[in-house]
Amino acid sequence: MKVSPDLSTSELSQHSAQRYSLPQGLVGLPQHQSFEIVQVPDQEPFLWMKLNGPDPLNFLVLEPTGLIQDYELELFDEDAEFLEIQNSSDASVLNIVTLRNNNPGEATVNLAGPIIINRRTGVAKQCILANYFKYSAYHRLVGETS
Repeated sequence: MKVSPDLSTSELSQHSAQRYSLPQGLVGLPQHQSFEIVQVPDQEPFLWMKLNGPDPLNFLVLEPTGLIQDYELELFDEDAEFLEIQNSSDASVLNIVTLRNNNPGEATVNLAGPIIINRRTGVAKQCILANYFKYSAYHRLVGETS
């Protein structure tokens, strides 16, 4: 598996994508109010999040299920209401990955501020977890022992 942080938007456009609404944008990027998730076959389990906005941005993300042990998300009631999530099967979870120094061995994942997507409506929000104190925004992927 090879993950290139230098994939261009045009290269990502060659792959099929699912589009979602992000009414409040990401933390620090409120102007990016929609995104697409792109799966590049030779880069699994990683996915690409293409933010649509004035300056398109691409983020490396992953679905934590099966990769991060004992990761139990607790949403604040306000976030669950905003997303219209009634039970856990309504939600998909994505976590943003950071490649430090272009070195996969130094990759970290933000577990404290995941992107929650309502599977039924396609509306998403980056949420700070109610139990954020249990998780790091810089959780190491390699050498993960929890």
